[in-house]
Parts: sequence; structure tokens; C-alpha cells
Amino acid sequence: MNAVLELIQELAVFEEEPEAVEVTADDLKNIGFGENPLFHIFVAEVEEKIEAMALFYYRFSTWKGKTVHLEDLIVREKYRNQGLGSALYKEVMKFAYDQNLKRVEWVVLDWNEGAAGFYRKTGADVFQKWDTVQMDEKSLKNYVKS
Repeated sequence: MNAVLELIQELAVFEEEPEAVEVTADDLKNIGFGENPLFHIFVAEVEEKIEAMALFYYRFSTWKGKTVHLEDLIVREKYRNQGLGSALYKEVMKFAYDQNLKRVEWVVLDWNEGAAGFYRKTGADVFQKWDTVQMDEKSLKNYVKS
């Protein structure tokens, strides 16, 4: 999970939020491989070193039923455009298809046109009229305490 954490940190830098990562390698081990794992992960190795990963988990849609959420698809910068990301993406889609799931869902930053273009080419819809909504730890505390 140390290599996975490195990829997560690299993604945070790419997304211009280098200080946002709070999860640790131990968190990833315990949460992903404990008694009740909360996520699945596919990795791509080059010369026995993890250079890309796709982390996803089940979620429930009131419209579709059991679905998958692709949390992150990360390829180390020096290995981008070499097929690692495409291969991992296809594995996640195959996983969902093999599970007879109705949908795979994920988010892409509006300025990441390269990724959005790739997703469109595969047949995915990139919605423009939906906004992601989140409440961070500080806001949770303030709201619950109010």
C-alpha cells in the first residue's frame, strides 16, 4: 500500500491539492484488506513496481441498484499514454459487467479535458449539469454542533 499511497499523493499534486491527502498506508491496508474491506483495487506493474492503480467500491443507486464507484484511476506521470490507464479502466468496466451491475460512476475535474475526452471515446457520458457536493470534516463538525 506504500506504492498506492505514493500514487495517491502524485494525483493530489496533479490536481493541485498536494496537502489534501490524509490517508496513510496503514489506513489503506486496514480499510481495504481488513475483515470488511471497503474497496477493491487493480494495479499495473512495470518491472515489478506498481506504476498505476484503479481503486473502486460498491455503492447503491436508488434508480439502478448496486453500482460501482471508480474513486481514482492513477498512472504515474512517466507512464501516462502507454496503455496502463486504459487497461485498468477496462478491468474495472469488466468487473462491473461480470457482476451484472447497471452502472459505473466517477468524477473528472472540468479542466482535465484529456481524461474527459478519453472517457467520451469509450462511450461514457460526462455530465455538465451535475455538481459534486461534499462536506469536509470541519463543516461536518460545525453543522452537527449548530
